[in-house]
Amino acid sequence: MTRYRTSRVSNHGVRDIGSANVFRATAKEPYAIREEPLGTTKHVRIVGIGAGASGINMVRTLRRNLTNYEHVIYEKNEKVGGTWFENTYPGCRCDVPSHNYQFSWRRNPEWSNFFAPAAEIEQYLTRICEEEHMMDTIKTQHKVIGAWWDENRGLWDIKVLNLGTGEEFRDQANFLVDGSGILNNWTWPDITGIKSFQGELIHTANWPKDFDHTNKTVAIIGNGSSGIQLLPTIQPDAKQIYHFVRTPTWIIPPRIVSMMVMGGPAKSILGEIEFDEGENFSERQIERFKNDPELYRRFIKTIEKDSNAAFHLVINGGPVQAFATNKVTQYMKTALGSDEKLCKALIPKFPLGSRRITPAPGYLEALRAPNTEVITGEIAEIVPEGIRRQSGEVIKLDAIICATGFDNSFTPRFPIVGRNGNIQDIMKAETPKGYMSCALAGVPNYFSPNAPIGHGSVLTLTEHIARYITRIIIKCQTENIKAIAPSDAAVADYSEHIAAFMPRTAWAAPCKSWFKGGKEDGPVTALHPGSRIHFFQMLDRFRGEDWVYVYDGGASKNRFAYLGNGFAARELDPNQDSTWYLDEEADALL
Repeated sequence: MTRYRTSRVSNHGVRDIGSANVFRATAKEPYAIREEPLGTTKHVRIVGIGAGASGINMVRTLRRNLTNYEHVIYEKNEKVGGTWFENTYPGCRCDVPSHNYQFSWRRNPEWSNFFAPAAEIEQYLTRICEEEHMMDTIKTQHKVIGAWWDENRGLWDIKVLNLGTGEEFRDQANFLVDGSGILNNWTWPDITGIKSFQGELIHTANWPKDFDHTNKTVAIIGNGSSGIQLLPTIQPDAKQIYHFVRTPTWIIPPRIVSMMVMGGPAKSILGEIEFDEGENFSERQIERFKNDPELYRRFIKTIEKDSNAAFHLVINGGPVQAFATNKVTQYMKTALGSDEKLCKALIPKFPLGSRRITPAPGYLEALRAPNTEVITGEIAEIVPEGIRRQSGEVIKLDAIICATGFDNSFTPRFPIVGRNGNIQDIMKAETPKGYMSCALAGVPNYFSPNAPIGHGSVLTLTEHIARYITRIIIKCQTENIKAIAPSDAAVADYSEHIAAFMPRTAWAAPCKSWFKGGKEDGPVTALHPGSRIHFFQMLDRFRGEDWVYVYDGGASKNRFAYLGNGFAARELDPNQDSTWYLDEEADALL
């Protein structure tokens, strides 16, 4: 009996193997046993984009789990570190407790503060790359400017620009791992006349090393994470600061105080830790962390457990959200001195957690300083000498600092062309839809280890995604799979679940946030529909039924060809235990 395989040609001229109901009669070639043992790994080349935290972690995960592969990462900056290399504005720091903003496999007992400064995090990531000898994998000052999937060859064709020489060249890969992230493509705000300003125009994500704010009249536009970290840092030395606030934002008490007030798991252990008023660890405490591994481990795990519980805050109508909202409102009113104008401008009506909550020591106090003026409402335009308000008043300025964030639309910055065309065009035309924060339908052998960044430490999140991706690559290596992508149906079902779940949370409330691509209303696209632990458990198992496969040798290739010549690679390898099944732990379920 002759078997047939479905295939159709898309509008982009690429054959779509996974969705066909249009039949093309092609006789299957006679089947022949592959003369290799079960478990043989084929050689693959993996190209990564970006050497931030997710790219760095990917190097280690692949090294520990893969054989017979090549791996190169192209990083556009001159150094590794991603957002922590790029963001150097005064006051920049992590908004996740330091001892949880680290890889589980590379703990650092020497963090100086409960919330590590940006420079320390950059040093941490740089040190890992140097000590783990990762720089032979990472090519800095190399920018990927395009990637095109070749269905027939089962390869990505990639165009790379060497920023040092200006040379463009081509590379190819079996797998493309895009770790470029979404919080590093900074953008100027859309304000009329912004380029006409004759003073110093600065974006927090592109901070000039030689800028000195001392005795200058400065405008800070924006009160997101960077704005609320920057203001109290430069306010004491500035002559005058005009802080333009378009929307209110929740400002929580110092995190250690919050953890104590909420009465969670961290309350007991924080009483054992030595901090100063600025949440800096004492030298003696750092030595205790270094010399008492049990204390250090207990501290990390307890703070992590406390942070994981934060998901309860965003569940609409829940008792935790109600209690926290009341406490934070009281704190903000007190810190603002019950100033009616400031309370109206700063205390939100939208639920706590609708926007990312960032610790902001000194921010509310800085708003009340004599040299700070908070201005609400829209900016009419920027003129050569400063900012024109809607009233017509012109505020004369020495510098304008835009703390206005990034392009978080998820649209790639360069063409990535899969089976259904350029992802750039698709994501501009419709709501981005992905599969478990790591893959896209119609884009084979493409993965993105960029975690849902509203769920605590990105470093731990990306570890789980990296392991998930690595398991898929191993499956392809050992099961003769040339191309793999989540099915349209699986992505549609997953997206439907997200859309139905998000209204339960504060994330979906009417409020401008990058969780919704900077929109007031609209679908939540940047977050996982559940808790942090929920996300981890979801990634524990690979759902093979959600994926479309193309096998080596053509669409008609027998999917069981990987079974090979009847022997297993592990029984032929003298370095492996061929009787592992007799060990006591062998009965544990994976």
